[in-house]
Amino acid sequence: MIHVISTMRCLVRLGPREYVRQKFKLPLVKFIYDTLNLYKTRTKTRVNNVRQVLFRGTVIALLTAILVWLSIFMYIAFYYVYVPTICHERPVYLKFMPCGATDSCKVSKGICSFPSAHVQLTKRQQLLMMGQPYKIRLDLDMPESPTNKELGMFMVCVDFRGKQGTLLANSCRSTMLHYRGYLIDTLYKLIFSPFFVFGNAEEKQNIHVELFSDYEEQENEPVTDIFVEIQTHYIEIYSAKFSINAQFSGLRYVMFNWPILSAALGITANLFFIALVCMISWYQIIHSEEYLNFLESHDGKKIENGKFNSHLI
Repeated sequence: MIHVISTMRCLVRLGPREYVRQKFKLPLVKFIYDTLNLYKTRTKTRVNNVRQVLFRGTVIALLTAILVWLSIFMYIAFYYVYVPTICHERPVYLKFMPCGATDSCKVSKGICSFPSAHVQLTKRQQLLMMGQPYKIRLDLDMPESPTNKELGMFMVCVDFRGKQGTLLANSCRSTMLHYRGYLIDTLYKLIFSPFFVFGNAEEKQNIHVELFSDYEEQENEPVTDIFVEIQTHYIEIYSAKFSINAQFSGLRYVMFNWPILSAALGITANLFFIALVCMISWYQIIHSEEYLNFLESHDGKKIENGKFNSHLI
């Protein structure tokens, strides 16, 4: 009853229009303003949070990409430094002294000197890696001619020389055409005769003469030139090729024969150690004396600014 009487007095004192404005309109406006201000503040906070999340995510993604690419680059650099080229091949151009005219004015066909060749491996930089064993061989492409079949065994000799012409190593090995009996040879020619006719195959053999099984480069003077000599006058050769093949073992063998597995393990190990170094460096920085002094000075400035603002208020 008292509340009704006071309401009636206020209505009479203010008038209907002012009473509605103060009792209903102004509280409604304040409620709407507070609501909008609350949602506006929440929206700004969410936007700021999203910005911070995006910024932090971008920084983390960028740092992760840098670390991953750095790990990949380190593995690639280590691979090309640690694992040498698997094979080096050089063509061998044999030369010889042909037989001249005889006193009866007839030309004596054949070879009057041992076929020999000079193979230059490199001019400036070292070709072979120190401490890496190499298998060195000479590949002879020889026709199955009657002369070669009657030749039997013959010797192949090589000299390895340095830049100054110093003899570093030499080797002599015997070899011959692979033997096939009359029956096997006849069957072989009958079976492959269509290929021989159309030129898809030839009656020849590729002879591999292994000169060194585990040759290692000398530290002071690398090999730059190879001199080859075939010690027979009656050989017939289509072409010759010098091959140097690296014989991998241990870590080099794994890295070369399983490149994907070794790359995954190597890049992961590099990434782990780089991340560990970065974490240790970060820990040292945030616990350093300079960083702690900076935090103290920064906090002191914040306190002074807060006191100054409170005095102004």
